[in-house]
Amino acid sequence: MQFRKKERLYVSDLVDEPAVTYPAWYVLSAPMLKNEFLHDVLIALHTCTFTHYETPLSYEAIFEAMSQGRFAIYKERYIVGYFGGKMMYLESQGWKSMTVTQEIFLLHNWLI
Repeated sequence: MQFRKKERLYVSDLVDEPAVTYPAWYVLSAPMLKNEFLHDVLIALHTCTFTHYETPLSYEAIFEAMSQGRFAIYKERYIVGYFGGKMMYLESQGWKSMTVTQEIFLLHNWLI
């Protein structure tokens, strides 16, 4: 079995002066490194510029956005994607499976 090589995407390559400096990089696969939707949401998260994002009116809106290849922001802190039937959030070392808590069901914690 051959594993895909993962590379670091440095926030400083996307944003000159980030308002949020942690994490300084994300470990991503080659297709994710080129994903413009991911770049846009990373820039929004690290500059704290959420003007193009809104609180969803329903859960369907969250999943509709993710099914279009876009990403959601959870609690203005995590980038969330939907891969292989699982909601995943992005940490510096890559995508992690999202644990279901009561807070996930509060729509005001989401931006799409």
